[in-house]
Amino acid sequence: MINEETLPIIFIGLMGLSVLIYAILDGYDLGVGILLPMGADQENDRDIMIASIGPFWDANETWLVLAVGLMLIAFPAAHSLAFYHLYIPVFILLVGLIVRGVSFDFRAKAAVDFKHTWDWLFKLGSLLTTLAQGFMLGQFVMGFSYTPASIAFCLLSAFGVTVAYSYLGAAWLIMKTEDELQSKSIRWALWCGRLALIGVIAVSIVNPMINSEVYSRWFAMPLVMFVLLIPTVCFLAFVWNDLLLRRLPKPNDRYCYGPFLLVVVIFTLCFIGLAFSFFPYIIPNELTVWEAASDVETLKVIFYGAVVVIPIILMYTIFAYRVFHGKATSLRYH
Repeated sequence: MINEETLPIIFIGLMGLSVLIYAILDGYDLGVGILLPMGADQENDRDIMIASIGPFWDANETWLVLAVGLMLIAFPAAHSLAFYHLYIPVFILLVGLIVRGVSFDFRAKAAVDFKHTWDWLFKLGSLLTTLAQGFMLGQFVMGFSYTPASIAFCLLSAFGVTVAYSYLGAAWLIMKTEDELQSKSIRWALWCGRLALIGVIAVSIVNPMINSEVYSRWFAMPLVMFVLLIPTVCFLAFVWNDLLLRRLPKPNDRYCYGPFLLVVVIFTLCFIGLAFSFFPYIIPNELTVWEAASDVETLKVIFYGAVVVIPIILMYTIFAYRVFHGKATSLRYH
């Protein structure tokens, strides 16, 4: 039954789903941008890499808009508090997204002498965006504090998210490219995967150490016997992917989808672990989803809108990926 108790849970679930889908979809195209090789003789590789995300990258950001919109309307108190603390990293995030958007379009239309500059800007915009998102995640975990220890953790988080997106981007390129570029992508995925595993382990150790409630939630008996399956399966997915990557490429491009699917599993498990650590708080140790939620009538109105809008977004996303499946070729404008 939809009431004042269940509606906030529904909306935090929808917001969480939007964030997860955004992290996966926009994560791989941010990762591709970070991985762009900038050598003068690697222009063709850059063209193919950017072409691999060309039909999707702009629409992927729809999920970020949806998540922020849901937070603004369904949890206005949390939205105000979070953005009050995150003003500077949000500004950097927006700068990164704007630089990416401008450089993506201009690189294909600029004079040859300037194309390399726009490629650099696309790479820089991607890097700024991921670092800002990682810093914001670290601030969320640390309860929006700016002590030296929290800043150090946020920098660790910024590095970890950047490496994780690069891991996802490399896995995407394994699916979408061929020959030498695919071989490079496999090497990128191997190194990024190992660094990402180190980052996940580091965050998993630090988070319970600095948050006593998180520690008690993860290690309370007998629940610990079940919840520790999340990091265990996540670790096994890292190992499985590493073993698979060392055996690629296969004849007829077999298993080229495997690394990407495994990284999606890793992202999903990390997200579930984060949600388990902090629910029902939407602002750690300050606001629960019920305390931050709008009034029931407002939630009911936007619930009916979400029932219509979210399936439409899902459908056109699936349709776009179905139409543009297969290997990427150089992007051309006419």
